[in-house]
Amino acid sequence: MRSPNSVAIHLQLTELEVALIARAASLHGQSRTAFVRAAAKQAAADALNDGSSRRMSAEAFEAFTRAVSAPAAPVPEMLASLRRKAPWEQDPVKR
Repeated sequence: MRSPNSVAIHLQLTELEVALIARAASLHGQSRTAFVRAAAKQAAADALNDGSSRRMSAEAFEAFTRAVSAPAAPVPEMLASLRRKAPWEQDPVKR
């Protein structure tokens, strides 16, 4: 049953494409229409999110800029890792 605000979209698909969609829809417990609708909505959202810019308030941008511009704090575990010899640099007797 179609809602009063719905618009029909018609697709020309090969028999192989229809079979593929039908199988995938069946695995998800959906009709072909529901499956295609969900897949199209997800693809559209992904396309819009891929190239979209992010917006934030001036205050949030200022905080972001301060955080990114601040000097990095050393991480003790990383410094210790850098001071250790790599396994291939160690004395073969100690391995």
